[in-house]
Amino acid sequence: MTALKEFARLETIGTWHPEPGAEPRSVTISFGEATLVLCDDSGLPVTHWSLPALHRLNPNQRPAIYAPDAEASETLEIDDDTMIGALEKVRRAVAARQPRPGRLRQGAIWGGTALALGLAVFWLPGALMQQTLSVVPPGKRSEFGATLLGMVQEITGPTCRDPLGSEALGRMRDRLLGRSGGQIVVVPEGLAGPLYLPGGIIVLPQEIIEATEDPAVVAGHVLATAASRKESDPLDDLLREAGFGTVLRLLTTGDIPTEKLQQQARHLVSTPAPRADDAVLLDQFAAAGVPIGPWARASDPDGAVSAVLVAAEPAATAGPVLSDGDWVSLQGICRN
Repeated sequence: MTALKEFARLETIGTWHPEPGAEPRSVTISFGEATLVLCDDSGLPVTHWSLPALHRLNPNQRPAIYAPDAEASETLEIDDDTMIGALEKVRRAVAARQPRPGRLRQGAIWGGTALALGLAVFWLPGALMQQTLSVVPPGKRSEFGATLLGMVQEITGPTCRDPLGSEALGRMRDRLLGRSGGQIVVVPEGLAGPLYLPGGIIVLPQEIIEATEDPAVVAGHVLATAASRKESDPLDDLLREAGFGTVLRLLTTGDIPTEKLQQQARHLVSTPAPRADDAVLLDQFAAAGVPIGPWARASDPDGAVSAVLVAAEPAATAGPVLSDGDWVSLQGICRN
């Protein structure tokens, strides 16, 4: 979103209500890629809001009150005039891009739209799908991922945010995927297995952490989920579920209908990420220096598949996944 360029370094303090009636929390507010990022006192993100979905609940009043959705499942109070002005500018920019009856759609976010529309009649659906995926920028993927995460939380409950547990989870992310390796969150219930959302968001069910005393098992779920997307783009999965009409709409307008995202969120909650090939898994674990055996045995208690992976496992690792203190903290991430 071009409106974000001048606000890239803008930050302020606000008051966040995680849910109606919840005790307010002071947070630092800043702009991310197509998202509004809320961080706690230690600088760790506690939530990401999709900017295109942002709602102002009290126009022309102070403090300004915003919500990430029409239901106002969370609210954020802001007094800073500069930040309010920035958010309103972004909201106006989003509104200006919405299609209007009787007006020719213009300003598609990617070049070559007219040519793509002309050729779409003759292209195979698969070819058009690949063309669409190739032009979706990282910021747009992050926006779709943040929106899907919000919809998933409507089913699973909000992400677990115990401060010490969140810090430990962040260190695990850095250890396994690197500081630029996306985001890992934990949800309390209702998830059939780990998910990988567009924009590099890995969602873990709390049950995975509670079911083991070995942090290498949890690390294995993270790495296996990341490995699954080396072979399968999560946005590709979303579009295949949504249908050809959604592919055309994304290519021409840069948007996916809300109802299609909601359908995909419901599908993802009951459908864990696909399992990667053994060679991809072994490469992913070896690169992170994590033994594959604990995860393989936990995922395949009968041993039919895990024996093959354990037999092929490299001997060297890069040390413990987490310190004992961080592991204890991570096990309590859903206490608050």
